[in-house]
Amino acid sequence: MSAIPDQSIRTTQSSGLTALGVERPWLAVIVSVLIMMLFGAALPWAKVDTNPKNMLPPDSEVRVWNDEVDRRFGLHEDTIVVAIRPEGGVLSAANLEKLQQVSRNVLALPGIVKGDVTSLYTVDNVTSGGEMLRIAPLLATAPKDAAGIEELRKQLFEGPLFVDRLISRDEKTTAIYVPLEMGADGAKLAASIRSAALQSFTADQVFITGDPVARDLFGAEMFKLMGIFAPIAGGLMMVLMFWMFRSWWLAGVMMMTAMVSIMVAMGAGIALGFPVHIMSSMAPVFLMAIATDSIHIFNEFFQRHRPGSNRAEVVRQTIAAVARPVRYTALATALGFAVLLFMTIIPVKVFGGIVVLGTVVLRLLSFYLVPACLMLVPLPQARAGDDSLSRLTSWIASWAVRRSVSTLAITVLLAAGSLWGLSKSVVDNNMLRWFKESSEVRQADALFSREMGGAMPASLVIDTGKPDGVKDPAVLKAMEALQKDLVEQKLVGTTLSVADYLKRINRVLNGDQPAAETLPADVETAGQYLMAFSMGARPSDLNRVVDYDYQRANVLLQLRSGDAQLMQRLEERVQTVVREQRMPFKVTAAGPAHFNLVWNQEVLKDMILGFAIALAVVLAVLAADFRSLKWALVAYVPLLLTVLVIFGALGVIGKTIDMPVAVLSCLSLGMAVDFAIHFVTRYRQRSEEVGRGRPLTDSQREDTLRWVIEWPGKGIVRNALMFAVAFAVMLAAPLTPYVTVGAFIVSMMCLSALASLTLMPALIKTFRL
Repeated sequence: MSAIPDQSIRTTQSSGLTALGVERPWLAVIVSVLIMMLFGAALPWAKVDTNPKNMLPPDSEVRVWNDEVDRRFGLHEDTIVVAIRPEGGVLSAANLEKLQQVSRNVLALPGIVKGDVTSLYTVDNVTSGGEMLRIAPLLATAPKDAAGIEELRKQLFEGPLFVDRLISRDEKTTAIYVPLEMGADGAKLAASIRSAALQSFTADQVFITGDPVARDLFGAEMFKLMGIFAPIAGGLMMVLMFWMFRSWWLAGVMMMTAMVSIMVAMGAGIALGFPVHIMSSMAPVFLMAIATDSIHIFNEFFQRHRPGSNRAEVVRQTIAAVARPVRYTALATALGFAVLLFMTIIPVKVFGGIVVLGTVVLRLLSFYLVPACLMLVPLPQARAGDDSLSRLTSWIASWAVRRSVSTLAITVLLAAGSLWGLSKSVVDNNMLRWFKESSEVRQADALFSREMGGAMPASLVIDTGKPDGVKDPAVLKAMEALQKDLVEQKLVGTTLSVADYLKRINRVLNGDQPAAETLPADVETAGQYLMAFSMGARPSDLNRVVDYDYQRANVLLQLRSGDAQLMQRLEERVQTVVREQRMPFKVTAAGPAHFNLVWNQEVLKDMILGFAIALAVVLAVLAADFRSLKWALVAYVPLLLTVLVIFGALGVIGKTIDMPVAVLSCLSLGMAVDFAIHFVTRYRQRSEEVGRGRPLTDSQREDTLRWVIEWPGKGIVRNALMFAVAFAVMLAAPLTPYVTVGAFIVSMMCLSALASLTLMPALIKTFRL
């Protein structure tokens, strides 16, 4: 059999784009550069948005509800949580004096809601002055002697108001809660708070965490990574391209097509007013990798070109040979990303739109700019990577043709194991987990979870259905029972409600006896206590636990984790307790932890919907391309196996599936099918040439399979390597979503290429196609 591609494809009339590119190549280059510059001019106006709230539309039910709860109870959207762990413990005269200075320094910072900062020096305490209720700051000044410290210790630990919220049970850690003004930069304020704390304590004694810190730190890192990884990926791809073809010119051609598509897609998105989210920040690397599909054009061109041949004619023959698979792989990729436009998560929609536009631009350039550049660039005499790639594809061909039964057996075992792993998969979108465990924000969160009540806030809004209903003793007892149950079930770190304030007031007005720490027995007494408390406390103390007409109460929760599974168990437990104990109110969850749960559920729903749509779309594209459902199914199997193996592996190793990975479940079908389309198209072309309209003999079929694996298959291997190199740079990222995406894509491209070159030949040989 001939070791070179068949040369019998006759040149037909070139498409308009290709003809223009071949006949006027410099015009194609100039037009492409001008378009790139035009759209690239919008990039300096890019804005970053990592606020989880903006993941869902403004009119989404959970956003509207959370905003209503914030307004009703005077809560703040963003709060920075500071933990200080001084040497020698919190309750020493020296450390208490330092903490007072830290509190003063923090209160002097701009961008915070000063009246609602909560620390040992700003929180109110309820005591009695004779028969009168006395409400005053817990600490006016730092105690100087042992007696003063002992009195402070007694006040801190004799009730539920401060323990695990402002001081740990072992007295080693204290907390400061700093609410931010709307629009404040959490990362910058966190740095300012750290500077304020470091005036009194060492760096290893100060820990800062909270959603706004994580969000804004992530945004800052994301913007840096977007500017770093795309150039690094491009550089590595150019080096690999040079190794494959021994030509920096060809590497430059591929990189030019990638840059034009990136500039057009990102520039259009920014010009239309879309901010850069976590997903769209990855779009340049995706487009750079998708641009590697031009490898098939280069691969075919150099297998056809001979010294002294008519270059224009070879370019036309090349485009004629690869036009159909290139066109349909572009269609499959574009439709795979277009599925994201049907998602609920806003950044996912934006990402999908950007990559669809970029993919369309890339395919237009494949038929216009790439042929033009092939007319202009100097051609290499030898290709450095050719021998090693030839040996690799030759070995794969030998295995695939001889070991079809073994290949199918391995496939069945892999599928069975992957289904088992898939059953163990968990979907979660805890933003703190988007940082590595060694990161400062994760370490601070771990300390808060271990020694305090946790840094993730949530609310349980209790609606009695009538004004003054919260004052009802039955309502207060049920509220107390609900709080106690959640603590006993270890679903929360700590809780705070109007019932806790009432028990504290009842105690101090009855001789400060522990036995008197009970709820008032009637509505009138509860009303009097609340009126007295409202006259002396900070307005926020009462406002955040009860509404104006006392119809609704708010139970403030602190969770030791932001995982959606924890909040889901909590909400399910709440509804179970309320139903089984027939509590006289309705309960609805709210707050950041509840939003995270709803967002997580939307991601899971989108993942299932998107995957189902992508399955149907890809099968339809394959059937349309091959005009055969049988061949569509043959090409379908390798990509399904690839996705199944990857997600099964994630389940086996216990890796949580977050939003980027969930999105990739949809995209993977459109991207992994590229290799199958190229393989089947070239196999069918070769079969027609060899069989001349008659069915192939077993020997002819095996020879044809070897030819496809060794020659067009070389383009598949090259494409997979380029894809893998582009995304491998993400493995070095400090943010886990980038690492996960990098590992996912590298694995997907390598596995799908291997499956296309081994499993499809096994299927073709077994069923004699």
